[in-house]
Amino acid sequence: MERISEGTVNIRESQVKDAKPLMRIDKLVWNSRNSPQIPVWQSRTHYLRNCPPENQLVAEWDGVVIGCIGWRPPTMMFNNAHVAELYIVVHPSYQGRGVGRKLMESAKLYTLRRGIKKLRLRVLSTNEDAVRFYLRCGFTIEGRLEREYRIDERYVDDILMSCWLI
Repeated sequence: MERISEGTVNIRESQVKDAKPLMRIDKLVWNSRNSPQIPVWQSRTHYLRNCPPENQLVAEWDGVVIGCIGWRPPTMMFNNAHVAELYIVVHPSYQGRGVGRKLMESAKLYTLRRGIKKLRLRVLSTNEDAVRFYLRCGFTIEGRLEREYRIDERYVDDILMSCWLI
């Protein structure tokens, strides 16, 4: 894939060497407001098994890894191989600077070239900024699992969102 640059942000294919900085970013970003279960990576190998470089793009700011967007099959069924489930993470110091938008646009192009027609994701109702971000990126709300999780002594909805690429 060609490198996509704008200003000081560069989006590129992920590499094995990106695992450690991305594991550190995960520790900074995920909390009970935005995730029903905070990821705990037991090792670099554990991270790479769950977030393989071939299914991930990385954002760099002046050569420093500051986030990523990745995708995985939602199921192992052949009849929905045209769908990918997304995850995205941006270092807190770089949020609000357009990095997430650049990652999302790059992932849309990258996955479409690989035969993906629909992107989907899940977001907690308590993560209102993320819901607004996904709507601005062209996602629509497909459904809502009411009171799907009990987090910090309260019930939280799981919002299902998607975006067609064709």
